[in-house]
Amino acid sequence: MRKQISLLLASLILMFAATGANAQAAPKAKRPSAAKTAAASEPSPEALDATIAAHRKAILSKISTPPLSPFHPQLPKRIELPNGIIIFLQEDHELPLIDGSITIRGGSRVEPAAKVGLVSVFGQVWRTGGTRTRTGDQLDDYLEARAAKVETGGRADATTVGWSSLKNDFNDVFDVVLELLREPEFRSEKILLAKRQLATAISRRNDDPSAIARREATKLAYGADSPFARTVEYATLDAITRQDLLDWHQRFVHPNNMILGVTGDFDPATMEAKLREAFASLPKGPEAEKKLNTPIHPAKPAIYFVQKEDVNQSNIRMVDLGIRKDNPDFYAVEVMNEIMGGGFSSRLIQSIRTKQGLAYSVGGGIGSAYDHPGLAALGMGTKSETTVTSITALNKELDKMQNDPITPAELKRAKDAILNGFVFEFDSKDKVLSERMTYEFYGYPADFLERYRAGVEKVSTADVERVAKKYLHKDQMKVLVVGNQSEFDKPLSSLGPVIPIDIRIPGAPSEAASDAARK
Repeated sequence: MRKQISLLLASLILMFAATGANAQAAPKAKRPSAAKTAAASEPSPEALDATIAAHRKAILSKISTPPLSPFHPQLPKRIELPNGIIIFLQEDHELPLIDGSITIRGGSRVEPAAKVGLVSVFGQVWRTGGTRTRTGDQLDDYLEARAAKVETGGRADATTVGWSSLKNDFNDVFDVVLELLREPEFRSEKILLAKRQLATAISRRNDDPSAIARREATKLAYGADSPFARTVEYATLDAITRQDLLDWHQRFVHPNNMILGVTGDFDPATMEAKLREAFASLPKGPEAEKKLNTPIHPAKPAIYFVQKEDVNQSNIRMVDLGIRKDNPDFYAVEVMNEIMGGGFSSRLIQSIRTKQGLAYSVGGGIGSAYDHPGLAALGMGTKSETTVTSITALNKELDKMQNDPITPAELKRAKDAILNGFVFEFDSKDKVLSERMTYEFYGYPADFLERYRAGVEKVSTADVERVAKKYLHKDQMKVLVVGNQSEFDKPLSSLGPVIPIDIRIPGAPSEAASDAARK
């Protein structure tokens, strides 16, 4: 880069030197005044910009960009045992480490509506509650002495167990994993601690306006009663019991609901034999449902408003339902997202941030998920005094995406940005393993990762323009504003009907939660 800048400066110096030499060689029949000479010899700002741009283009044209290397990641070995557990082995001898994870079907999407938060408590206490023979604190000491870790968690579709250890300590650490799988204890004091922590989070959830915007926008897109948008409340938290955790474990933690992946410095044959010995004898249990029909009830298109008087900025979200990753338009939508709201060269950044100065950060696009529509969202933060102006600007950019042609330069920049960044998302074997396990979990083709690059490369300007018209629906967007309406530039009602959202926290914390909130 320094060499390129030096060449550009040298070219400009030579150009101005040549201009001066030509001026000296001109005939002296009539000598103009000094002012006129200076005016005639100095190029206009426009001409200077054009000259610099021409020289830059000439220099850049001499820089050859090699094509991207073929993308063929080392795929893990897949093993399926008779009891249904699926195992992936990924060798990586760079460091003397062995990492592993187990994904178990059954997450918050299927927890009872009256006990929202169950999977969060389960995911935490599964590890902190220890096993039948060792408390969670004893496990902490045991693992710390080996510079290892074992962690559990819960998410929308699954609960998880993960571990990391030195190669020589693998057997000791793996024994802890097996203990947690077979004999979790869910000690009551750790359940109480987890519930206190969640209660504290409930009491503080309205402190951050951007967090409010994310939470309420998700409710508008999927419906407040949808498992994709439900929030933990004091009442649902108080309803969770130790027996619920034991029942959840009994319902889902079985080999036929598990996908296990191991990566690191091991001999494949030895590791396979050890895993077969550990899991092959486990009996099948109830089969967790793989294809869930999760309810989605989007709110009606309107302007939604959350009043927050202690801020001087507005958080704005425009949301709708997105697409699934197995949609044939997935790759075209990815490119469209990059053009519209991806990096610093995107239309939203160039227009709303750079030209209009309405926001420091603005972006968004049509989101995608594996087995349900993702979240389509545009978002930005702006001064209270430019709230309505900013929403109008976002609407104009949506119109432009549907009506203004996509230029070849925009298409190239977007595809280059996606493909060049794609390499770094999967630049290690553990990342490839994690992605392969995800495809197995949702029933996607094993080579879905390898298809991505080819799919993006095939996208044309016509494809981008087509999906922009197909999936960007301004009239179906739910517009959410979190801010102080007394400082807005115009009433929100000037944009359409306004529906206020009440974010007051229902109920009261239990005594334990109250103690935690006061600390």
